[in-house]
Amino acid sequence: MNATDRTPADLLRSALAADPGRPLVTFYDDATGERVELSVATFANWVAKTANLLQGDLGAGPGDRVALLLPAHWQTAVWLLACSSVGVVADMDGDAAAADVVVSGPDSLDAARACGGERVALALRPLGGRFPEVPGGFLDYAVEVPGQGDRFVPFSPVDPEGAALIVAGREFSSAEVVERARVEATGLGLAGPGSRILSGLGFDTWEGLNAGLYGALATGGSVVLCRNLGVLGEESLAKRIESERVTAVAR
Repeated sequence: MNATDRTPADLLRSALAADPGRPLVTFYDDATGERVELSVATFANWVAKTANLLQGDLGAGPGDRVALLLPAHWQTAVWLLACSSVGVVADMDGDAAAADVVVSGPDSLDAARACGGERVALALRPLGGRFPEVPGGFLDYAVEVPGQGDRFVPFSPVDPEGAALIVAGREFSSAEVVERARVEATGLGLAGPGSRILSGLGFDTWEGLNAGLYGALATGGSVVLCRNLGVLGEESLAKRIESERVTAVAR
């Protein structure tokens, strides 16, 4: 990507300018059989809509903390890049009580209620489906996001040196996320454009975030993100690696 990219959102903009039609995130949930493939353009559109929701409807701005109580999922990746676009801190440690906004999956709603600010719930159903019944005290992401704008402009410029990510007890600036992703890409097997990494790691560690999102963005590669990979047998995994043209594996 461009040497001038200093934030994850910059990396996404460069990817969009370079080749909007190429696959960026292919998601599997091996507990449900779901498969979703998002091109750079489709992923970027989800990010723009989510950033508009975050900045406009939820009133979040630079320095605010957004607790992401979410698993490794394509929608989590969208929220991480939306947070980068707005300039808020994405807190993967999930301290809802200390957050200005909380974003919760269906399994963490009780913990999310500790947040005194805005609360958003994701059903994590195939194709971004809605909850059958909206959880009390929450906005349903799948209801709120479709009507948001397809282009996003932050109210104020994002500072690359400002706090951007908290994971496993460590805080990273935007610039640190980008630099570390670039430096560690080779170790993940990401050799540059065309590289395709399959990750079964969670998003609760830097290693999982880098293998499942940032490393590919920083190198022009793509991700096959697998939730519940443990239920897949070795033979089926080998077939997926072949069919998805995977060049590196993190599990």
